Amino acid sequence: MDLPFDGAITRYYEDEAPEEVRQAIRDTPRGGLLDPSYPHDAPLGKKDYRAALDALQVELVKLQAWVRDSGTRLAVIFEGRDAAGKGGAIKRVRMNLNPRVARLVALGKPSDRDRAQWYFQRYIPHLPARGEMVLFDRSWYNRAVVEPVFGFCTPEEREHFLTQAPEFENMLVDEGIVLIKIWLNVGRAEQLRRFLRRESNPLKQWKISEIDVGGLPLWHAYSDAIADTFLRTHTGHAPWTVIRGDDKKRARLAVIRRILSAVDYSRKDRDAVGIPDPLICGGPEIWNG
Repeated sequence: MDLPFDGAITRYYEDEAPEEVRQAIRDTPRGGLLDPSYPHDAPLGKKDYRAALDALQVELVKLQAWVRDSGTRLAVIFEGRDAAGKGGAIKRVRMNLNPRVARLVALGKPSDRDRAQWYFQRYIPHLPARGEMVLFDRSWYNRAVVEPVFGFCTPEEREHFLTQAPEFENMLVDEGIVLIKIWLNVGRAEQLRRFLRRESNPLKQWKISEIDVGGLPLWHAYSDAIADTFLRTHTGHAPWTVIRGDDKKRARLAVIRRILSAVDYSRKDRDAVGIPDPLICGGPEIWNG
């Protein structure tokens, strides 16, 4: 079977990955948790996950109806490490919602015109109108993390962005948009294990990008950029919610609970919503690099 990028992920695992990362992947049984700092000993069981997810998706449908009828504007930003589970979480949020009400925005590579305009400008047309939920699969925070790590922007451009981002988000909130910023994190060994599985699965190879491959040896550069981004853009009007995504099931439930907890919608079942697991969901203080 042909592997994407000529098997670059496997070569990285075999030849370049830190020994502790390789050892964690080799020695952990399939399905086991790799990060010793993760606060749960085992993944959430399928039965418990399914029951909680079903109840939470009913609440999402209630939220959608209330957003539509009340004219609320709700924007959720999904950011995070590569392979941290953004796509899977977004899928579970949207799977029972009307795409006309709950829109997904996943912008591609900026065009020449995009690069010639104000950085935030390409995102503004996609912000929610009255009665809409918009889920951003990555966002304007590309300028804070991915672009500087790969040299796609200058230090001055990044600094300008970090100065303007809190002001831009303050304007959105002041305009009445409910803004939720979610950062999904994942441990280094778990990230590499997920990439290896994608590489060997013909149905998931399309998920691997040149950025994913090129970013494998840049873990610490990413960490520095992420830490600085939290420091500069975690604000009272637009705080970051960090969710540790090593257990995908727990992370997906925490994402949905975070969204549902942000709004007092009609007919809300607070027992069903519960609260996000505080061991894996909180502010930047729970980010583990």
